[in-house]
Amino acid sequence: MLIVERGACDYQVFQRDSEEKALIQAEGRCGSAADGVIEAQVERAGEVIQPWTSAGSVQNGRWQAFLTLPTGGAYTLRFRLQQRPDEVAEVREVLVGDLWVLAGQSNMEGVGDLVDVEEPHPLVHSYTMAESWEVAREPLHWLCCSVDRVHNPNVGIPADESHAEWHRTRNKGAGLGLAFAKTLVQETAVPIGLVPCAHGGTSMTQWDPALSHLGGDSLYGSMLRRFHAVGARVRGVLWYQGESDANPSDAPLFAERFTRFIASVRADFNDPDLPFYYVQLGRFVVAMPLEGEVAWNQVQDVQRRLAEEVPHAAVVPAVDLELDDLIHISTKGLKRLGRRLAKVALRELFGRADILSGPRLVGAKVDNAEGTRIRVRFTDVNGVLTAPGRLSGFSIRTEQHHAYRLIYKMEVDSHSPMDILLHLTEPCPQNAYLWYGFGIDPYCNVTDSADMAVPVFGPVPVER
Repeated sequence: MLIVERGACDYQVFQRDSEEKALIQAEGRCGSAADGVIEAQVERAGEVIQPWTSAGSVQNGRWQAFLTLPTGGAYTLRFRLQQRPDEVAEVREVLVGDLWVLAGQSNMEGVGDLVDVEEPHPLVHSYTMAESWEVAREPLHWLCCSVDRVHNPNVGIPADESHAEWHRTRNKGAGLGLAFAKTLVQETAVPIGLVPCAHGGTSMTQWDPALSHLGGDSLYGSMLRRFHAVGARVRGVLWYQGESDANPSDAPLFAERFTRFIASVRADFNDPDLPFYYVQLGRFVVAMPLEGEVAWNQVQDVQRRLAEEVPHAAVVPAVDLELDDLIHISTKGLKRLGRRLAKVALRELFGRADILSGPRLVGAKVDNAEGTRIRVRFTDVNGVLTAPGRLSGFSIRTEQHHAYRLIYKMEVDSHSPMDILLHLTEPCPQNAYLWYGFGIDPYCNVTDSADMAVPVFGPVPVER
């Protein structure tokens, strides 16, 4: 009897190469110890696209086969020993496309309400935290099923009834990964494999690449192990983290830690140009001292600026999205966030010049003689800037963060709809600074025509 033991497995997604192909390996054992030839057949949508062809060999009862598949699927792979054609091993629902790692803390893990979640798609699969491939469905992250102690301290302990009850009754867990993947599939027809690795409440210190030697006892080591488990080649990384570092102690160190983290991922993934797309922090509805709010904004501004400084990196904002609790993006908002990240990938990786990266601040300047109007300029806007209801989110402050109560009207300039005009009750003070999204729970609502949002920024000097 021919058995597949390693290599290709049901629902697996293989990373395509630059020639739009993937080399597929399978190996196992057969009932006979005799040497021989292994043949392979490939079927897609009920049609045989590769007839039985020599693909490998048998030695001492062990067999190994190789075949090359183009981007697409789903494929059914069949293997047989040439001299025993009636004994066939089969691997089903194999895809060739792009793999994306999902990493960070809870907003990447997904804590959205499991209501009106993104529906599965046959060309989007997930490498589960239980180390198996399946059609991706919410929730993508099940920490309790992980084989790594960093996610699941109870590894090796038989699951009790409470574990099963959680599987039956879990009501939170929606994330952004499935919406991201489905958008790419719908726009490109390239299958997607997701590799969930996130863990809520974790800091950059806990994600420290220096802990990789701990393997599954560290977040970075677990991610690196799973990267190798899916073939040691991925298309990119999606990252959402920073809440645990947005405090007065860690915020000043965030830029260095985050930059080093990206460089380490690229080095360990053996891809110096690996796309690294991440989310700027959203809102946090909690009482906090001013220094804490400033630290939150400091991390947000680092995230904004690093996207312009680190090659092949990009950021999308979340400050305008609804929450499902005090800090977690809602299911509806996560869908929008996933689509925003997908638009970045479409532009950067698929040559979609019709999609711009989204509003990026150019600067702020007093633009009338009286000094009572500030023009805030943006670039990379898709279409025009827009806001539902009353445009909001901008404030003018001192260097010490004291607010000037001057802005009585904010509007998109009808003659230059990539600019925002701020109308003041009196001339703008000297040494004034502009913010968008000051604090931890601002109301910000400016996006462009493609639903790419204006990022939190500040302090930005107001020029004259």
